[in-house]
Amino acid sequence: MKRLKGTGMIMAVQGTSLIKAGFAFMFFLIAVFTMSGLMTSLKPEFRISSSSLNSAATHINGELLYRLMGWENHQLLSALPKKEESFKLSNLVFRLSTNVSLDDPRSFLGSELPGFTLFDGKILVAGEGTNYTNMPIESAPPIEVLKAEQEAALQNTEDIDSSAGGSAEAPPNSTGDRKVVYLYFSHTRESYLPYLQGVTNPNAAYHSEVNVTKIGDRLKGSLESKGVGTEVDKTDVMAKLNQKGLDFGKAYQESRGVVQTAMAGNRDLHYLIDIHRDSRRKAETTVTINGKSYAKLAFVIGGKNQNYEKNLKLATELHQLLEKKYKGLSRGIIENKGPGMNGVYNQDLSQNAMLVEFGGVDNTFEELFRSADALADVFSEFYWQAEKVDAPANN
Repeated sequence: MKRLKGTGMIMAVQGTSLIKAGFAFMFFLIAVFTMSGLMTSLKPEFRISSSSLNSAATHINGELLYRLMGWENHQLLSALPKKEESFKLSNLVFRLSTNVSLDDPRSFLGSELPGFTLFDGKILVAGEGTNYTNMPIESAPPIEVLKAEQEAALQNTEDIDSSAGGSAEAPPNSTGDRKVVYLYFSHTRESYLPYLQGVTNPNAAYHSEVNVTKIGDRLKGSLESKGVGTEVDKTDVMAKLNQKGLDFGKAYQESRGVVQTAMAGNRDLHYLIDIHRDSRRKAETTVTINGKSYAKLAFVIGGKNQNYEKNLKLATELHQLLEKKYKGLSRGIIENKGPGMNGVYNQDLSQNAMLVEFGGVDNTFEELFRSADALADVFSEFYWQAEKVDAPANN
């Protein structure tokens, strides 16, 4: 007990109270660190996250911190490129506080219009003509189409030939009996309007027979003609959804088991390619190269998978090879991870996984097969170069 001079007040300090407060503070710190450890040890897909905070955090980078330090030491600002002089703190603060970017109206509309966030992808690498108005669209079919209650009659199928072209000579390199590339289809029945009699609605371009699996056959043939052993899995994921009474959004969940089974049965499968079809129309999904029409390709990366950086590196290298040999064929690389999107696409299963959109609803198989041959061309070049780099040095 202590008397304070001149106040007439008496202050009592009990040792047990201080000890209790100390223990309480210590347990609080232990709880905070324990909770932080548990949250960070979870796999990315199971972690608690906020899309708003994540979006805001992406704008805080080393360059921004360097500029902030430059406000205190103006000598630092002289090292920044002149194009950065347009930086405005007010725009940054507004973006961080509201999650709305004045340069991208989708950031406002996405929070106001129901379902608009489905279009909230991010362009990581823009191909020729690619912008935020023509990014790939993943649209679900009407319920009657999903359940195969109404399937269109076929037309123009006599000219579909998925056999690979090219030289019949043995390739200079070969994986032999090893299958190293795995082709599969999460949206197995995605089809093309030119072959569906009477169908004009892009969302209804689905068929159990004529669909993206034919692209898989062509791509397999083209890859193997270049010595790259390839396996095609045509498991009808849509049929599995119907059997289990699941909606279209569970397609990746169903295809995941298919891929895992294949990988467990063949340890040589190093590259996983999920083949899809975009819902965009022909003007945005077609390009003419050397007088021939091709269906454009788009690479989609799930932003919430643990192999994001490696998957992005692979897609970037293939995009660059396509730009070099087939200028304009690649629409670029798109990242999806926002609300209403899968954000993983089974790409966490491998560091060499990708989702490729082949053309749009109006493309023909003649165009699609040319694109498959082109992809096989650049992929085989990439593959054999990678094998050469990874090969052990001769003693």
